[in-house]
Amino acid sequence: MKSRILPAPLKPGDLLKVITPSGALREFDALQASIEIWRSRGYRVEVCDHLNYNWGYLAHKDENRRHQLAEAWHDPECRGILCARGGFGSTRILENWSWETNLLTPKWLIGFSDITALLWSLYNAGISGLHGAVLTTLANEPSWSVERLFNWVEGRPVAPLKGCGWGGGVVSGLLLPGNLTVATHLLHTPLQPDFDGVILALEDVTEAPYRIDRMLTQWRLSGVFTKVKGIALGSFTKCEPPANVPSFSVEEVLRDRLADLNIPIVSDLPFGHGEENAVLPVGIYATLDADLGILDCTFNNFA
Repeated sequence: MKSRILPAPLKPGDLLKVITPSGALREFDALQASIEIWRSRGYRVEVCDHLNYNWGYLAHKDENRRHQLAEAWHDPECRGILCARGGFGSTRILENWSWETNLLTPKWLIGFSDITALLWSLYNAGISGLHGAVLTTLANEPSWSVERLFNWVEGRPVAPLKGCGWGGGVVSGLLLPGNLTVATHLLHTPLQPDFDGVILALEDVTEAPYRIDRMLTQWRLSGVFTKVKGIALGSFTKCEPPANVPSFSVEEVLRDRLADLNIPIVSDLPFGHGEENAVLPVGIYATLDADLGILDCTFNNFA
């Protein structure tokens, strides 16, 4: 299994483009604060048109959001694409979409949550993206997390992440991070990646424990978990059960649905919708140590 093509490292002066491929934008102050972080590092940042527009719960009509992605992807001067926010909608613009990787120099795509669909589609095309803060959340990240983002995209190594090891030894494989809900809705579609030998890294937000149970049960029944080498679990934020309703906790659901898979698992890693969202490269070799509770992304030298 080959790692994905890693875009060349970014450097101050490079042009980055902001797109809204998913939900309608509401957090304008947070967006601007995050753009200023990039600009303070010396990057040129251009924002797409119609930023204030919405079409229902979507940032714009599908053809407009698809055009934003295509315009940024095909711009030879653009070196990276920054997603404004998640929500819902990126899967809609991937219908009849082609990355045309044979015609272009790979560029960075950065986001998480609903952006999982774009990142996994790009992974299928053979290019590594970056699972990390969108522009409505970056400004709220702790300083170490922001530094980790710039270290990775600028070609410097990043530190391993520490969580809670469930035991089961050490395994290496291609890292495939994403949001559990979005990833579940990609199963058995043309956007589903090959899970053979990967380390899944999953997180979620505002999903009741029974919904997490339902999704993980679907993964079990689909046979996907028999293919993966290990699982890294990030934050499952605001996933508490409804008040006054009998329920398992989300932690109990994760243990019940995953612990008997007999593969290395590490939980409580600092990525996802929690207070810390450490960037994780998509399609890069990583090592998961389920005895020590460590996820280590192997640093590949940039070409």
